Amino acid sequence: MKVLTKSRFKLGLECPNKLFFTGKKSYANNKKDDRFLEALAEGGFQVEELARMTFPNGTLLEGNDCNYETLWYKTRDLLRQDNATIYEAAVLYESLFVRADILVKKGDTIQLIEVKAKSYDSTEDHIFIGKRGGLRSEWKVYLFDIAFQKYVLQKRFPGFEIKSYIMMADTSKTASINGLNQLFRITKTANNRTGINTLANSIDDLGDPILSREDVTEIIEDIINDVHQYQDGLSFKKTVAKFKYNYEQDDYINAPTTYSACKHCEFKTSQEEKEDGLDSGYEYCFKKQHHWTSDDFEKPHIFEIGGLYYRRGIAFFNSNKFFLSDIKKDDLKIKTEDGKLSSTERQWLQIEKSNNNDHSLFVDKKGLKTEMDKWSFPLHFIDFETSTSALPFHKGRRPYEQIAFQFSHHIYYEDGRIEHASEFLNAEAGQFPNFEFIRALKRALEKDEGSIFRYGNHENTIVNAIYEQLATSDEADKDELMTFIQNVSHSTQSASTEWQGYRDMVDLLEVVKDFYFNSLTKGSNSIKAVLPAILASSAVLKKKYSKNIGALALSSRNFQSDHIWLAIDGDQVMSPYENLPPIFEDWSEEDIANSISEMESISDGGAALTAYGKLQYTDMTKKEVKQIKDALLKYCELDTLAMVMIYEHFLELISTQ
Repeated sequence: MKVLTKSRFKLGLECPNKLFFTGKKSYANNKKDDRFLEALAEGGFQVEELARMTFPNGTLLEGNDCNYETLWYKTRDLLRQDNATIYEAAVLYESLFVRADILVKKGDTIQLIEVKAKSYDSTEDHIFIGKRGGLRSEWKVYLFDIAFQKYVLQKRFPGFEIKSYIMMADTSKTASINGLNQLFRITKTANNRTGINTLANSIDDLGDPILSREDVTEIIEDIINDVHQYQDGLSFKKTVAKFKYNYEQDDYINAPTTYSACKHCEFKTSQEEKEDGLDSGYEYCFKKQHHWTSDDFEKPHIFEIGGLYYRRGIAFFNSNKFFLSDIKKDDLKIKTEDGKLSSTERQWLQIEKSNNNDHSLFVDKKGLKTEMDKWSFPLHFIDFETSTSALPFHKGRRPYEQIAFQFSHHIYYEDGRIEHASEFLNAEAGQFPNFEFIRALKRALEKDEGSIFRYGNHENTIVNAIYEQLATSDEADKDELMTFIQNVSHSTQSASTEWQGYRDMVDLLEVVKDFYFNSLTKGSNSIKAVLPAILASSAVLKKKYSKNIGALALSSRNFQSDHIWLAIDGDQVMSPYENLPPIFEDWSEEDIANSISEMESISDGGAALTAYGKLQYTDMTKKEVKQIKDALLKYCELDTLAMVMIYEHFLELISTQ
């Protein structure tokens, strides 16, 4: 039986054509479906279980996930009672099917409660509707999800009054007990919608509520009646009918391709997947709608342009300017910036080099040298791994606060020695690590006045978050720690105090963007794209890092002396990251990143964040714990060594004529 579920409805809203590809084993799909790992990463299982305890004595419908009629009959029988509370209620109407997180029936009224692993502040004005009366974009997909559930439920029960709610962690509230987040444990059967072990007997054991429920009944009605549309001209009821019919008939909808959906399409194939015989939904669309040939897919395209403004990308796409060769200099409306590459100059540089098949490096040696002359030895390179906890660790803490559980720290000395000087990892279950983290970082960096480097803004954001946490804490050394943070960072826009540290961390990512371009990155400035590009471009680094650690003036805390960072296969330089073992069996870091890409606050650290969740919320053997911790330490060490390698490459470039 083919049914349009709420997940398929949401997929259709992203791009109606995806309904033709989803679920077909012949098509590649880089968003793996693993509820267990997703639950570990986002902590949503805790929010869901806490919400259920708010509405106690309900019936959980589990198992038989694809037996839609059986699940619906169980729900129907429960709803025949005057009063009923159902978790994971299933409603089938014609070939529309929804699972509702919580249904509460009282007489002729049904409360539809959607529980989301997302944070919000209930004290804010205009939470869902903006000042101009439209839906706020960050909530649109969630509200349309609820609207689809309400629509199906109302079709099945036309005589009932259905009220719609969304329930989430409320950041305006604080926990009133310690260890709240350890009262909900996850087991390996979670991908079958089960496997949560709740250690609290009732909601009374959990202290003050930290979840809040918002009544969105009126907003949902307006969505169904097209007051709020997902896209202009897209009728809700007609969209549901169209998606339902085409999915049932297995028809390709042939909806026009769009810049956003196609850029982020999960139905693209890697070279390995092509060799395995998997088809590409992305290629299917472009062959059918734009008559692309196989050669066209090998051409550099606009999705590769680094830092392209979203609206400009849409304009190019809608004008059928799909390839870099279609873009003219005037199309970019280039603006210059004194002393560095502007983003538009960088984009034109990428396009021009691609069109001319020019793989030479661009280096503003003068600008780069001027910048590097500002740096003081020894040079410190740091990288953080962080998470957020849906439920707080301790009394007084808020939902979804930043958790800093790991850092790595390399030092580059003026004589060329490289030391993996220090590292920190605290993923012990139930321990709030932030204050020990910042103490360890302070000990690592306060021994001298050398320049400190990060790659991206993440580290600055995290120390700002810890600063605010310290400000409301009772830590005896909080003033000392807050002063240290002010010295090595700058305040964010949301900070309660403004500062600019005299040792403010240097963002190596900005140095890359300002003075350097390597066409092998294909426009990406991610360290995992930049590192293999510079290794492939630098004979000096290739020669150096193809030797084992023992032969280098370099120390390591996690690798043996015979480890070789760089593997070269013919002319191909393998990224050092490819030589690391996966943190999870059968899941690469890229797989995890693709699968949790829609979560809040996720960037390159998806695998580490997910591993942290597993260490926090599952019961493992000592061997399993050690295996994950060892992998985390290796990944983080490579992140800071990668920054050292980028520095060495820059040093090589400014030293040559």
